[in-house]
Amino acid sequence: MPADNGSPDGTTGGHPRAGVVGLGMIGGGVAVSLVRSGRAAVVHDVRPDAADALAGVPAPLASPAEVARRSDVVMVAVVNAAQAREVICGENGLLAAAHPNLTVVLLSTVGLPTVHELAAACEAVGVGFLDCGVTPGDKAAEHGMVAVLGGADVVVERAMPVLRDWAKKVVHCGPSGAGMATKIARNVITYGSWRTVAEASALVEAAGVDVDALATVIESADPKGATLLQLLHMKQDGVSEPLLRQVENLMVKDLAAAQELGAEFGVRTPLVDVARERARQTLGLDEAPVRPLAPLPRDRRERGVEMMKRVYGSELADSIGEPADPFTTDTLDHLFADVWSRSELSVRDRRLLTLGVAASTGRADLIQIQTAGALANEEFTPQQLHEAVLHLALYVGWCNATATYNGVTAALADHTAPDRKSTEQR
Repeated sequence: MPADNGSPDGTTGGHPRAGVVGLGMIGGGVAVSLVRSGRAAVVHDVRPDAADALAGVPAPLASPAEVARRSDVVMVAVVNAAQAREVICGENGLLAAAHPNLTVVLLSTVGLPTVHELAAACEAVGVGFLDCGVTPGDKAAEHGMVAVLGGADVVVERAMPVLRDWAKKVVHCGPSGAGMATKIARNVITYGSWRTVAEASALVEAAGVDVDALATVIESADPKGATLLQLLHMKQDGVSEPLLRQVENLMVKDLAAAQELGAEFGVRTPLVDVARERARQTLGLDEAPVRPLAPLPRDRRERGVEMMKRVYGSELADSIGEPADPFTTDTLDHLFADVWSRSELSVRDRRLLTLGVAASTGRADLIQIQTAGALANEEFTPQQLHEAVLHLALYVGWCNATATYNGVTAALADHTAPDRKSTEQR
């Protein structure tokens, strides 16, 4: 059905006409911003007096269909999916007055299945559709929101003049559904950070610290809140895997301290527990590609040297050079070339066995060498190594376990040092 008035292309003077359905905080704010931008808007709300307190906004029309007849771009700002379906697809909904120039912009936060359902309904009658998450809602009337769009480029371009009149920034995230997905993810960051603040506040209060002190520390150390998005920026920058593994070690250590603090004061910290348990997943290390190893050389000596590099790193193997005594010769040609290289057990399996034997000797220096090799090969996480220390203590005795603990913690400290060099192997 063609528009009631305007130019042949369905617009007034070549400018798209605007409509708003739903005059709550967001929809009402959008209508006010449109008026302040000099763009008249027709509106609808189930409350006849909904526009009374909205400066410059006209009285609501009788139905969404009436808004569609007098508009080219209609923003829908209702509460939930059921209301969105009724406003768009109902008997007196927007699509009941569909015309070729009509574009529906859904501002309500709903699930992606609903987005795709409504997009398909619009497409079936030749109406453009954009899913549009908005934030922050309390800035709607001040031209202060960001519009987070999903939809076809041509539809975005058609709606852009109207969108810019109520949004300070328009971000086109991709095809249909992309805007809503981005808005939902934004909400996860918001509400997830609230839970983080709740647990952190409980910890400091239990420790006898005023929350004002915590707020002062955070605001002084990070006044622009960059830490909240640090992980996102690391992903954007493509931070190297070795650096992420150093971050993991620090992350696990610091979260363990938070767990200990909570245990001391009886404060439950479920978010901390999950964050520590899933540190690798958080940093994307669980999805890191496994580095394929080249086949071992057929020559026995070369195989021994290569296997020693895989177990302890290049520094130790290179320091040996050409063996000058029977012990070193047998270490390369038999221990590494013939035994460590066998495929029946992995290097990690053999490392565990060797750690067990080394623990029984009470030699912290040997444990440190083995642990450094395990960390270099990314065979164990720090928490797994600490778990191994506890397990071995019950078998090798507490004195030997103390040496084992000292060797493991020394290797971990060296591995996580920001300016660390390769551990000296002896």
